[in-house]
Amino acid sequence: MLVVRGELRLTEGKAAVQAAHAAVMLALAAERRDRAVFDAWLAGGQKKIALVVPTLGDLESLERAARARKIPTVWVEDAGLTEVAPGTRTCLGLGPSRAADVDAVTGELALL
Repeated sequence: MLVVRGELRLTEGKAAVQAAHAAVMLALAAERRDRAVFDAWLAGGQKKIALVVPTLGDLESLERAARARKIPTVWVEDAGLTEVAPGTRTCLGLGPSRAADVDAVTGELALL
């Protein structure tokens, strides 16, 4: 799951790039952490879903809920070269993990 911070009102292209950063970071971390989980995700089509939450506070709550379920997470912090200030948290990535676990914390979120 790739969850973008809505209040920033990123352009579509910027939001896509931030989600892509999260996807790459999650994949590399999964490959290091548990090769079998990574291989299963890779073989299964590398499922990715882009979602949005209204605020940074919502992203932080989502991270806490994910960590409570042992779902891997990564933060994307922007370099600040285009639309937002350096260090701005733009996106939270979750997974790969069991679909039931991820759905339990993201199932009510809106698609990006």
